[in-house]
Amino acid sequence: MHTSSLTTNELQRYARHFILPNVGIDGQKKLRSAKVLIVGLGGLGSPVALYLAAAGIGTLGLIDNDRVELSNLQRQIIHTTADAGRLKVESAMEKILLLNEHVSVKMYPMQLTSDNTLQIFQEYDIIVDGTDNYPTRYLINDGCVLLKKIMVYGSIFRFEGNVSVFDSSANSPCYRCIYPAPPPPSLVQNCAEAGVLGVLPGIIGTLQSAEVLKCILKTGETLAGKMLCVDALTMRFETLNVRRNKECEVCGDAPTITSLIDYEQFCNPSHTKNTMYEEITVVALQQKITQQKEFILLDVRQPEEYAIANLKGILIPLNELPTRYTELDISKEIVVYCHHGMRSANAVQFLLQKGFTKVKNLAGGINEWSQKIDTSVPLY
Repeated sequence: MHTSSLTTNELQRYARHFILPNVGIDGQKKLRSAKVLIVGLGGLGSPVALYLAAAGIGTLGLIDNDRVELSNLQRQIIHTTADAGRLKVESAMEKILLLNEHVSVKMYPMQLTSDNTLQIFQEYDIIVDGTDNYPTRYLINDGCVLLKKIMVYGSIFRFEGNVSVFDSSANSPCYRCIYPAPPPPSLVQNCAEAGVLGVLPGIIGTLQSAEVLKCILKTGETLAGKMLCVDALTMRFETLNVRRNKECEVCGDAPTITSLIDYEQFCNPSHTKNTMYEEITVVALQQKITQQKEFILLDVRQPEEYAIANLKGILIPLNELPTRYTELDISKEIVVYCHHGMRSANAVQFLLQKGFTKVKNLAGGINEWSQKIDTSVPLY
């Protein structure tokens, strides 16, 4: 082993790696030569970025087009209060370089799309999934399969999380082998809608980081062909074996998906640019209230959210609407709202199918009402 290519700073910084038989100086050089792309700098991407930077990954790519919000800070530990309003990639890069100046960071302040995925992915060895939505996750998976890249997967929901490694070059299953199709949009909730225990993404993201390091060092046993399921409430870890699906549309023996597709349409077949329902702005809603026009204001969030902030409407959570919609007066105009306008859009479509004709979705939900109409309504 030769240390001549390592600086004095690096020799001191990675000393605890050098004495590990599965890493050593040669392993540290592998880490320094590695290129890893992190998609999403939120709850999962935060610990992944910090731990991979600390470990000495040579090049880290960061892709995210969101800005830091105060509601992020309960779990997105790479950002601070002072970063509110900044692009997440800029905030994350700053912390990475403060932690380890030897890391080369490349920022992509943009949304990952079917147009740019392959071009970006081809520059990296491993892609880390730090996303919270199905269109991007399927896009990452398909891009990795087409380019034979390793995808380190992580997902979180309330108190539970999953971790796996999808490596099509090693004939392991891909994400589509396990989840051929996404669930119906009406059943999907992200962290903003369902909530998440703040430390959970730290647990899952750290496990993802460990998988990245093992893949680069080619040591130990990765989660390729396995799914690690974590329950933070009971602190139970269960590992499930998963198999490659020979009939998988993207990695199977006769794949039918040979290029990137329209993932918004795939994950939401009813999604079109021209929505099939009416929307109302928060300004127009305020005018209705001021003019004391008669209408029903329907809140389809959960009771816990209603307790934080509400517009004094009727509360029927979305999951209860199929059994309680008869409580609503079909002859009256109904304005439906939720946190950001996604669940309420599903509620409007459901009500239209049930014969309601005077239903509108509040664009932007109570979040936009708080920002544009009444700042005394708490943001969450």
